Amino acid sequence: MYGVCGCCGALRPRYKRLVDNIFPEDPEDGLVKTNMEKLTFYALSAPEKLDRIGAYLSERLIRDVGRHRYGYVCIAMEALDQLLMACHCQSINLFVESFLKMVAKLLESEKPNLQILGTNSFVKFANIEEDTPSYHRSYDFFVSRFSEMCHSSHDDLEIKTKIRMSGIKGLQGVVRKTVNDELQANIWDPQHMDKIVPSLLFNLQHVEEAESRSPSPLQATEKEKESPAELAERCLRELLGRAAYGNIKNAIKPVLIHLDNHSLWEPKVFAIRCFKIIMYSVQPQHSHLVIQQLLSHLDANSRSAATVRAGIVEVLSEAAVIAATGSVGPTVLEMFNTLLRQLRLSIDYALTGSYDGAISVGPKIIKEHEERMFQEAVIKTTGSFASTLPTYQRSEVMLFIMSKVPLPSLHHPMETGKTGENRNRLTQIMLLKSLLQVSIGFQCSNMLTALPSSFLDRLLSAALMEDAEIRLFVLEILISFIDRHGNRHKFSTISTLSDISVLKLKVDKCSRQDTVFMKKHSQQLYRHIYMSCKEETNVQKHYEALYSMLALISIELANEEVVVDLIRLVLAVQEIAHINEENLPAYNRCALYALGAAYLNLISQLTAVPAFCQHIHEVIETRQKEAPYLLPEDIFVERPRLSQSLDQVVIELLFRQSKISEVLGGSGYNSDRLCTPYIPQLTDEDRLSKRKSIGETISLQVEVESRNSPEKEERVPAEEITYETLKKAIVDSVAVEEQERERRRQVVEKFQKAPFEEIAAHCGARASLLQSKLNQIFEITIRPPPSPSGTITAAYGQPQNHSIPVYEMKFPDLCVY
Repeated sequence: MYGVCGCCGALRPRYKRLVDNIFPEDPEDGLVKTNMEKLTFYALSAPEKLDRIGAYLSERLIRDVGRHRYGYVCIAMEALDQLLMACHCQSINLFVESFLKMVAKLLESEKPNLQILGTNSFVKFANIEEDTPSYHRSYDFFVSRFSEMCHSSHDDLEIKTKIRMSGIKGLQGVVRKTVNDELQANIWDPQHMDKIVPSLLFNLQHVEEAESRSPSPLQATEKEKESPAELAERCLRELLGRAAYGNIKNAIKPVLIHLDNHSLWEPKVFAIRCFKIIMYSVQPQHSHLVIQQLLSHLDANSRSAATVRAGIVEVLSEAAVIAATGSVGPTVLEMFNTLLRQLRLSIDYALTGSYDGAISVGPKIIKEHEERMFQEAVIKTTGSFASTLPTYQRSEVMLFIMSKVPLPSLHHPMETGKTGENRNRLTQIMLLKSLLQVSIGFQCSNMLTALPSSFLDRLLSAALMEDAEIRLFVLEILISFIDRHGNRHKFSTISTLSDISVLKLKVDKCSRQDTVFMKKHSQQLYRHIYMSCKEETNVQKHYEALYSMLALISIELANEEVVVDLIRLVLAVQEIAHINEENLPAYNRCALYALGAAYLNLISQLTAVPAFCQHIHEVIETRQKEAPYLLPEDIFVERPRLSQSLDQVVIELLFRQSKISEVLGGSGYNSDRLCTPYIPQLTDEDRLSKRKSIGETISLQVEVESRNSPEKEERVPAEEITYETLKKAIVDSVAVEEQERERRRQVVEKFQKAPFEEIAAHCGARASLLQSKLNQIFEITIRPPPSPSGTITAAYGQPQNHSIPVYEMKFPDLCVY
């Protein structure tokens, strides 16, 4: 019966007759529109027949594909598209299954036109919002097939471009169809992201040369819009823009793997472009997740080539600057911690010449050069990212970096040996370079906040180290902090200008916070400037930095008291050069003379006291005539003119403290203070051997200051200081410290090597001794209260106080109220 009905058209089901009627006799005539309207009306009127219509269309399409009747294939797909657009009933799911089956059949074909036809139909379907959810639909085949089309290598360039663009459009359709539907397959799973993201990056990376050649700009614009690279970028932006918080990692990891596999970190141009797209596409609150992925990837590549690590760091720099405009969150210190850790590893690699710590002689020179490039990239990244942070976060970052600088102390032991010393020095230099980059452009109205004691103490300790390069970095960092009005570059050259108005200095009144800062830290700053001037290894850059620092303190932080102290300090520096107790070379002595002349010339014009300016001008004129080698114009040049007769410098060539005190005292300045020569505070740093343990003296200095506090003075009686006491303190201090250090080493060695029973017995004995001492102290200090009932006689006839509890005592009536 069914066979007869199949042969006789009149007896066939109506939906089949309607489907057959949409196909013309000649496929070139296209879809029969009137019959298509009838089929659409029938599908809307009888939605239960829609799945059968889809199955029959699918059957015809598969048959036509097999018979190479591609005209009818196009008509069938057009009919399916129209039915999909028109029908949104509850039974649409079965029809969609037939539709996807036909699309998959076209995509499996080797004919590019059929692949493009199937892709276009799928894209139309992806843009349809379905009214009913689907619980069992899978798009795994489409992800794989579209990704394969994205990598097409067809011989014909035009066909290859069309296939790749179809693949990209197909992936875009899959993302749109599945990303917001929880019932669909999770497109963010690694199995899908590992195919989608590399396919997009592949097309973003390969920009065909033929596409860039066009006869006119208009054509170039059209070509660019139609290029796979442009389309891939739009698709990647859409994909990342739809990523939720938990999906960022799965989307970023394939990017990192793709850049690794294709060695794209070393040119770094494409890598930077990729992450710029990523950072501008993801939601701002998710940008810190991208930074975390890059940091983790940098740690994972800590043993890769320096060029690879440098590329990752530069990409990280670009991404971090973009992320700083959004929400960086807790990744700030994490980022700096990772960068500083990589910096230390790079220093180790440069010293050993290998990644496993073993010393390698062969490729060491090449690796040192590459590691130096990597270190510079890390320092640049540190500065560029820090410049985007708010003030409070930059302060935290600077404190964090300074805490990582290895300074010799009890809490931060330095590595010994030649390799350890080199590692310490390189680490100090690199971290101070990073700190300098962070401090550039840092502006904070409250210097107490910008330079807290914990930070300033460590920084100034580094200022007294033997290494000239480290001292210069410290001075530059201090200058960056103090300069808040952009005057720094105006003092880059040391000179004695007759009129400083040409410098156009920006001078602001010293604020209350600045006054408090100088009261707290001024003597510390003065002392380190004074000590820095006495260094024999100073060169021109050091004196220029010292001059800039003195000038900026005078402009930014100076009140009348500070001006007086600075003048006293510079006169003391002149005394260093004049007396020469340090046996400084001739250049250093001339430089100190010239430094004092330049600064006093500046401060005299800033104070605007005529008599002061006249005295300074007279001394400078005398030097110009008789001793030009004492002025900066003859010293701070490429070939300085020196004199060996510095021991015969007459008083007319010197700035006299008595004269300055006289002229400034008449203008309201503290003449008594001006008459007092500046003497730096004596600290333990001066007593130790050539600053080998500068860091240790920080704690000692704090202890000395605490002992000298008013509260301490009230409780502790003053110790008598005699000649023998001072002699013993000066002569035996180094020996005492060596003995203390040896004692501590023995204690540590004992606790490391002694048996447990011996250690336990030793500790038990000490605990018993401590308890007995405490009992003695309690017996001495704790006395029972006097007894209201008088005394009683104890044994042996001795009177003894009898203690009555307070609640049993009877008080007079006057005490009751």
